[in-house]
Amino acid sequence: MMADEGGHQKSPSPAVSPTKSPTGPKESPRRKTSGESPERAQLPPVGIFPADHWRDQEPQAADDDDADSTYDSDQSSTASITSTILNYRMLLGRRYHSETGNAKYWVSNDDKANESQDIVHHCLTLALGGKLHLAPLDKGRVQKAVDIGTGTGIWALDFADEFPAAEVTGTDISPIQPTWVPPNLKFELEDCTHDWTFDPESFDYIHMRWLLGSIADWTALFKQAYLSCKPGGWLESFETSSRFESDDGSVVETSALGQWGKIFEQGSKVFGRSFSVVDDGIQRKAMEEAGFVDIEEFNFKIPVGGWPKDEKQKQVGRFAQLSIEQDVEGYVLLMATTLGWARDEILVYIAHMKREVRSGKFHPYYRQKVVWGRKPN
Repeated sequence: MMADEGGHQKSPSPAVSPTKSPTGPKESPRRKTSGESPERAQLPPVGIFPADHWRDQEPQAADDDDADSTYDSDQSSTASITSTILNYRMLLGRRYHSETGNAKYWVSNDDKANESQDIVHHCLTLALGGKLHLAPLDKGRVQKAVDIGTGTGIWALDFADEFPAAEVTGTDISPIQPTWVPPNLKFELEDCTHDWTFDPESFDYIHMRWLLGSIADWTALFKQAYLSCKPGGWLESFETSSRFESDDGSVVETSALGQWGKIFEQGSKVFGRSFSVVDDGIQRKAMEEAGFVDIEEFNFKIPVGGWPKDEKQKQVGRFAQLSIEQDVEGYVLLMATTLGWARDEILVYIAHMKREVRSGKFHPYYRQKVVWGRKPN
């Protein structure tokens, strides 16, 4: 069940139904694929392939009859909030946040990556039926809200428009947010892995999204949120899995899609940050340890590609594919180079992955978990 803004429970929108099949991805036990034959299910797990594996594979062109159309998107730039802290670092032609303190984030922050992130925001919002939050917020009582790890700031922009009476702050380690914003919104440069600089008990709502791979201690993070949250206020954490899965066995471990999660799993051992936040149930555990109560969670899946028969799921899937077509390199480059891959090896792998998505023969999705909890009065 899902909570609406008035605190009442209601069924999730068909766009995010976790049980629809065959029109969309269906919930299945972790690491078990429905529709698999017993022989396939009993196969031993496959490890990560070396980088030169993909160069040796003969790419198979997608069949025109069942292939999704290819997306092309123009790059769009976002202005920075200041010109004095643009000490970015470059990696194989891509831009990343400056190396300051303990801050770590694995996604590029250049214009191409930012455009992809904005598409992801639209995809996720569409999947939740247009909702920006699932915590039962009362518009008349939300005076201050903060978006931790705001990225391009697009979620904070939409939230500030939806809550015009609230003072909204977005924080990030990269100053890539726009300068033209609603009067009730501001952006600040802050590393959420350090002690927060906000006054105690100052926010009615604290929002976090897609911080996987950047947090070493989730309980410590949520304890900082607890200190900054007003009694009766809400913390909401929205995280994603780093693995592509399928319910029909089409995404096998030996495919490029099946290897995607293994790159992040292996890279996390070097990077020192976990990418298995959703799979390990870290959000709820850390929220409980931080002291939050009335904790609820909602699990759903994002299809990738136009393969679902349900029209709403199909639309979500096409936007998910669009985000990949726009800039899959910006998501995988840092992790792959951490493992010693050369750029040409990464590009060959990406070509295989895009062909699989476009072919229509693979039915991938990735898991999402939203967890929200209240600070006791």
